[in-house]
Amino acid sequence: MITAIPLGLYIHTPWCVEKCPYCDFNSHELKTELPEKEYAAQLLRNLEEQLPWVWGRRIESIFIGGGTPSLFSAQFYEQLLSEVRARLALQANLEITLESNPGTADAKNYAGYRAAGINRISIGVQSFHPEHLKRLGRIHSAEQAIIAINMAKDSGFTRINGDLMFGLGGQSVAEAISDLEQLIALGVEHISWYQLTIEPNTAYYSAPPKNIPDDDNLVEIQEQGRQLLEAEGYHQYEVSAWAKPGAESRHNLNYWQFGDYLGIGAGAHGKITDFNEQQVYRTRNKKQPHHWLTTDSDLLAERKAIAKADLPLEFFMNALRLRNGVPKSLLYEHTGLQAASIAKQLQQAIELGLLSDDLDRYLCTAKGYYFLNDVLELFMPNEQLILQTKA
Repeated sequence: MITAIPLGLYIHTPWCVEKCPYCDFNSHELKTELPEKEYAAQLLRNLEEQLPWVWGRRIESIFIGGGTPSLFSAQFYEQLLSEVRARLALQANLEITLESNPGTADAKNYAGYRAAGINRISIGVQSFHPEHLKRLGRIHSAEQAIIAINMAKDSGFTRINGDLMFGLGGQSVAEAISDLEQLIALGVEHISWYQLTIEPNTAYYSAPPKNIPDDDNLVEIQEQGRQLLEAEGYHQYEVSAWAKPGAESRHNLNYWQFGDYLGIGAGAHGKITDFNEQQVYRTRNKKQPHHWLTTDSDLLAERKAIAKADLPLEFFMNALRLRNGVPKSLLYEHTGLQAASIAKQLQQAIELGLLSDDLDRYLCTAKGYYFLNDVLELFMPNEQLILQTKA
């Protein structure tokens, strides 16, 4: 039986100053004055649409993503979070994260964010090299990124994440490692270090960057980066996430452990379990910000049950991204599935050297972590595997 599952809240802000060429999130260039009052009202209406699904449950983390959440004022978040607290029970030591673009960093707002209860900030550095920032379409300089991190510290933030990308067009191994060294020197407790991927519906998909590092250089970047991060006291707890001890993102851990989360805002997604039905649902909101600001109709686009046949893949697609995997009990507690129902796939993964035979946890071997897609293929429903083979 699916038992009590941690619950988070994701809040999406869809506007940014400029759309980055690699970004496939629901983000839109802001061409008018920011409609804070109107958007806050719709966020709360969207939340109220979903409240019946989570009566009696407590929110354990909030993540505010985008777009560029730091375009919004501190007063916006103070009022919004106050209204959220009036509608939902929040855990006492709640983690509340806000994403910030260094190009929109403001000392007064940062102090106001902290006063509003936001206690973790994620700063999108991406690179400290001017030529790479330009190619990535970033609106900030390396100096502004440094100022933003120090500004966050001065505003009372002790929990700071820095986002960095590697595998950029024309990037050398030395440049990628230099970016890491500079971010580490700034004393952030958490680093999201992820490889550039070219996604459909992005400018990069139509016009890919030139001179992307080849596989040998990518392996060298990752190996040198791993050695550096470990030497500086960071540990890798997820494919792209490194943290000092105790500094892991609670919201993202819940996501990777197949926990539940409400999603509010234009284009936001969620995952909610109905304990009475013993059914897991995915939710998706309508995407267009203009529609959001002008409609009186439902803001939720879809609430779709995850088929039982899809649950193993859905679960392991998240859980096996964690370096130390998850307790085996979570499979049953978060999906209702018995391990016996996928015993064949589990044994095959172990025999291939991709999955550990640990008695208590589902976790990849070093080989399986490197070839994660090969592990996940084993848990695909037969019809999906057939379609993938034909593609």
